Amino acid sequence: MRSIRATTLGLLLAASLAGCVTQGGVQQSAAPSGEATQAAQALYTKGQFDQAAQAYLALAAQDANHRDYYKLLAAEAYRQEGALDRAAPIAEEVRRSRLEGEDALRLDALRAEIALKNNDAKTALSLTGKPATRVSPQIDQRLAELRARAQAASGDAWSAAYTRVELDSQLRGIDREENRKEVLALLNGLGAQQLADRGGALAANDPLKPWVTEAQAQLGTVNRSPAVLDQAVGTITGDKVREGYKVPTKVALLLPLSGPLAGAGAAIRDGFFTNYIDAAHTDAPRPEVAVYDSGNDAQHAVAAYDKAVAEGARFVVGPLNRDGVSAIFAKGALPAPMLTLNYPNDNRNLPPAGANEFGLLPETEGAQVADHMADRGMHIATVIVSTDDFARRAGNAFKAEWQARGGTLAGQVTLDANSIDFASQLSEPTDQDPATSGVFISMKPQQARLLLPQLRLAKNTLPVFATSHVYSGGDDPTADRDLEGVEFCDAPWLFDAQPGLPRRASLNDALPATKGVTARLFAFGMDAWGLVPYIDWMRGHPGSYLPGATGQLVADEFGRVRRVLIWARFADGVARPVAGSLELEAPAATPNVESGGG
Repeated sequence: MRSIRATTLGLLLAASLAGCVTQGGVQQSAAPSGEATQAAQALYTKGQFDQAAQAYLALAAQDANHRDYYKLLAAEAYRQEGALDRAAPIAEEVRRSRLEGEDALRLDALRAEIALKNNDAKTALSLTGKPATRVSPQIDQRLAELRARAQAASGDAWSAAYTRVELDSQLRGIDREENRKEVLALLNGLGAQQLADRGGALAANDPLKPWVTEAQAQLGTVNRSPAVLDQAVGTITGDKVREGYKVPTKVALLLPLSGPLAGAGAAIRDGFFTNYIDAAHTDAPRPEVAVYDSGNDAQHAVAAYDKAVAEGARFVVGPLNRDGVSAIFAKGALPAPMLTLNYPNDNRNLPPAGANEFGLLPETEGAQVADHMADRGMHIATVIVSTDDFARRAGNAFKAEWQARGGTLAGQVTLDANSIDFASQLSEPTDQDPATSGVFISMKPQQARLLLPQLRLAKNTLPVFATSHVYSGGDDPTADRDLEGVEFCDAPWLFDAQPGLPRRASLNDALPATKGVTARLFAFGMDAWGLVPYIDWMRGHPGSYLPGATGQLVADEFGRVRRVLIWARFADGVARPVAGSLELEAPAATPNVESGGG
């Protein structure tokens, strides 16, 4: 990674030539005025660093009282030029004792950078300790970044990651994004075992903890990291203000309103505005909302985002397609913050500044099923999934989380989505106790209804746990009788199990999108609005959560929204919530995904 940009610092240094300046409450060296000094400063501010360095060296030769100060400026000008080899001998001549205030720390930083170039990490570390007194942000950031580089160069990646995490909150824009990439690169380089050992020893509130979890997710080891949900957002304070509630003046909703995804877009839109309109009863302020057609590809999504911003949007919700999310993220600095309704194609990178990610991921469900089974005391599982993409992804997440919880796999079966006879792929479990063993399935209802009777014919009577895909979204007692006893995770709003939201049962006749499988997209839209006023608060207040239609919603400090689902069970052909199943514990960050959620 390149160093933290020195432009701001360099301009400050140049400006200091005009006289005595104060940075962070620390008095700086006074430089004499005169045409020669102003000329050197002008060269520096124009980016003519080589000429500026020579001008400063000439001033050093002429002014014995400020010789060391001018030599420092000359060496820093060469650094700005990218010529550390020319800066090195000049910096070596500077007498640190003759510098005042932060000038001595600037010299330390320069010498540390030179030492790093010469592969002398020990010297660089000795020069970049934390300042004993308050210093300007520019100096503090530069010393911290060099300290992290020195720690990494000396083989101490863990300390380097710590230093960069401490630096993270001070940075903005590209510097912050580069620093975050470096944190994860350092942690990933430690390997899965060392991450597990060191991460497990960290306190729950340790600032490095979420970074370790993120690195583990990127490595595919989804070690369970419980979220402590302390307080629902929106608590009424003494002045009748909802805690954490903040809305922009105008929100843009980017959805596919034409093409193959138009149906999904319409369901999400209807859910969004249903919750938006219902929120009026709280008397809290609501923003203006404008809807834009983001199409079904990256080009249309970017065009919709740009148009929304140009027309005054201060917050953007959407788009829905992964290519569109990736393309908007690729723009770099976002002029308006956003809540995407999917994840980018490469989910290994953190969201850019101002971005928040929300999606209906099968990985979330697979991981939560593994946690649920492990919490029931099970440690042996058989995995049976269809060839559908969602099932494959849910199955991979289940296996990663199951093994991270110490569970073992008794077998893995993949069923062709077009087949109806699975007898040859099923076998009677041996030496497996229903109290400690279970079956995980991920497939559509039609296939699950074929599978369960064949499992029983194969004398497999172990309890069965599934993702939400096993449920059609509505009662069908005749067809679902074959799913007797199957437990699955799903959105609480489908069962009207989340208080405070418009009831699904009362909307069924008026809004077709609330019926069947589109009901999950409707609930997703409800939560898209619900998150808008609270997402900033949730990111900055660990333990806060939104009681949403798709689950309890938790936002990590990186802007990724995770869902904690409800548990339901088929009994007499009807799916109903399991008592007390709205668990207040979120699964760990999910592994990398390859295609859209839902």
